[in-house]
Amino acid sequence: MAGWELPERHETPGGTVRWARFGEGPPVVLLHGTPFSSYVWRDVGRALAAHHEVYVWDMLGYGRSDMRAGQDVSLRAQAEIFAALLEHWDLGEPSVVAHDFGGAVSLRARLLHGAAYARLALVDVVALAPWGSPFFRLVAGNAPVFERLPPNLHRALVREYVGTASGPGLHPATLDALVEPWLGEEGQAAFYRQIAQADQRYTDEIEPRLGELDLPVLVCWGTADSWLPLERGKDLASRIPGARLTLLDGAGHLAQEDAPARLTGALTEFLSAGR
Repeated sequence: MAGWELPERHETPGGTVRWARFGEGPPVVLLHGTPFSSYVWRDVGRALAAHHEVYVWDMLGYGRSDMRAGQDVSLRAQAEIFAALLEHWDLGEPSVVAHDFGGAVSLRARLLHGAAYARLALVDVVALAPWGSPFFRLVAGNAPVFERLPPNLHRALVREYVGTASGPGLHPATLDALVEPWLGEEGQAAFYRQIAQADQRYTDEIEPRLGELDLPVLVCWGTADSWLPLERGKDLASRIPGARLTLLDGAGHLAQEDAPARLTGALTEFLSAGR
């Protein structure tokens, strides 16, 4: 992930979380999902930084944040860490943009921990049951077996899996960067750890409360998302009072990679509406 640095540190009971901020203006916080890191926001984040102070972070057990045995990297834990980070940053009411698992993290922080946001944008997010591909469920039920895969087979498996998150396909260098944190003994164990701890009950707890959201919400969805189909995005938008739905034609689950200009445009319009 050359050229993408997270110089700041925040200590949690489970280890160090790495983060960064750049740009000037009203604050906006970007959340990544799994099995990704803040790296997926590098282009969109830099574009938003023309008018915003942008905050990015790698969840515990992801990217450049600590990976270690015994960590709690569940959605419950990540939401608690995010709520603590917001207090640490003391941003008042920032805007929040979340992708994939980051959507569940941001929603839990808001609905269960009282985190205050000015606006919330949800991009191809995990929020409604059921979720998890057949591969994801297979690994979750057999994580100790997959942890013992030879490194070359593990690398091939992760590359194939991450590659399916894009509609048109990822540039080889981008795919390498997304896979790199999950390689080596530490990274391989962390990859299967976060899947093993994925539990739908953490979204079940908030799904009935989506109607309580009382802030501007934008739902963006790639029409070619094979991980979370478009119907899921339409359903999510219908459950949130006043939510807008923006479709990104041809984009897969990784809209940041497949349609960065269109996603940036949609986010810029949404974030500037409250200024």
